[in-house]
Amino acid sequence: MYPVHDVDAILLLAMSLASKRRPAALVEIVAATDLTQGAIPPETKLSDSFYRLSEYGLICAQDGGYMLTPDAQQILSGHAKKAQPPERIHDIKENLADYHLNGEHAIILLPVEQIAAAIAEHRAAKKSPGKNLLIPKPKPAADLKRPGQRKPYQSFATRRRKEG
Repeated sequence: MYPVHDVDAILLLAMSLASKRRPAALVEIVAATDLTQGAIPPETKLSDSFYRLSEYGLICAQDGGYMLTPDAQQILSGHAKKAQPPERIHDIKENLADYHLNGEHAIILLPVEQIAAAIAEHRAAKKSPGKNLLIPKPKPAADLKRPGQRKPYQSFATRRRKEG
């Protein structure tokens, strides 16, 4: 696939998160994009990326949502499970560069207004007091002891050896 854009790799990674078991709605894809990168690309770039990826047969529209094709899943499967998003995006870009078009595919044309509406809906949902499952959970401090934790048992003889 030539040329390879950063937005294409970000969109593929976001769609892999959003459409695990069923086709993902556009709002879910935008939320996953925000989660993976920390920012949402401009609407025009997302629209162009949908066009390019669908033209190459890597994403498809199904049941009112969008899914990855088996070719795209194969492109995404080549990276380490614990890799951070920037590393994953780099790996995906390398795999996209080696990908070649196979046949004709249905092209997805998303108007910029539809993507802008999905971004606005995501931002409104992010500010609402409801629970958003795509927000990363805060990590607990490592030095805090959990309640109920005790020191391991040491016998009297072991303590005397350490002291003397």
